[in-house]
Amino acid sequence: MSLDALFFGAHPDDVELTSGGLATLLASHGHAVGLVDLTRGEAASRGSPDQRAREAEQAARLLGIPLRGNLGLPDLGLDASDRAQQIAVVETLRSHRPRLVVAPEADDAHPDHVAASHLIARACTLAGFVRFEASGERFRPTRLLFALYRSTRRPHLVVDVSGVWDRRMQALRSHASQLEPGPGPATYLAHPEFLGEVESRARVFGASIGARYGEGYRMRGPVPIEDARALLSTAPELRR
Repeated sequence: MSLDALFFGAHPDDVELTSGGLATLLASHGHAVGLVDLTRGEAASRGSPDQRAREAEQAARLLGIPLRGNLGLPDLGLDASDRAQQIAVVETLRSHRPRLVVAPEADDAHPDHVAASHLIARACTLAGFVRFEASGERFRPTRLLFALYRSTRRPHLVVDVSGVWDRRMQALRSHASQLEPGPGPATYLAHPEFLGEVESRARVFGASIGARYGEGYRMRGPVPIEDARALLSTAPELRR
């Protein structure tokens, strides 16, 4: 199935944490969108892989995205230089042929998020080589974005997600095994203040463009302007 946009996460809740707003915006405008989790999250302190898979499917439904896959790569074992992992991502790209790919930003404390960022970026290049031994016809996405989470880097792009914010957060809350306080080890995500931090981060991004909520993204190379009229819109700093 060919897609307009494909969102990758290292774990089953990562897309919802970083780029669920953009994903649901694109889907709501009729674009074909897919989500791919690299691992089943089996190394998480809370929740079983089966439980997390059910939560991920529920979250995708709430986002309005019918296609969600899982590559079953090793949790806490993602490695951008591993050929088998490269092949798995390349074959996914060649199969779905997305124009836009969204990956985690590498500036992150979690080793899987760092590795996932490099793995997906490398696979986007390798997928275009005829002689790279993986199934499917050669293909290279038009654009690769890196979704910011706890990075201190300044975004190159901020997407206004105010109109889908409640839906985005409802989807995130589907990952109850990770977010709800209760039996099990104390974790960063299960802390009572965690969802407030998610909202605060989105408010900071949103404020930078004069919106209530935003998602921040980085990209390699300059930001292309395909329609010069976009430069005539009022800049956020001039609205204040």
